[in-house]
Amino acid sequence: MSARRVGYASAAAVLFVAEVWIALYVKDAFLRPYGGDILVTVLLCCLLRAVFPRRIPMLPLWVLLFAFAVEFAQALGIASLIPEGWTVLRIAVGSSFSVWDLVCYAVGCVLFAGAEWLLAVRKIRKFEKDY
Repeated sequence: MSARRVGYASAAAVLFVAEVWIALYVKDAFLRPYGGDILVTVLLCCLLRAVFPRRIPMLPLWVLLFAFAVEFAQALGIASLIPEGWTVLRIAVGSSFSVWDLVCYAVGCVLFAGAEWLLAVRKIRKFEKDY
């Protein structure tokens, strides 16, 4: 596994722990409802970069479209179709639609894309410096 994939996997693991911590222990009016939604799209982007060795073009956009699809499924009441015993899946899907969730997902994807852009610029500058 390349160092880059290990970095993405490590970031995904840290973000997953942060998401679980927020879900279990944070009961505020900002971090839990907004911070967790921002981090979840960053987590998905990191996880996909770690798992798939080939670069997925426009990954943040695909993750954003997926997150929007899940949010709109919430508006349609998709959680009511999931059996009662499947608690983790019901929590993951969610049950309430919010425009603010869409905004948070977009912010997370923009942050991820920006971080990748900064890493690419840094890599180019290092390459130019070496030659």
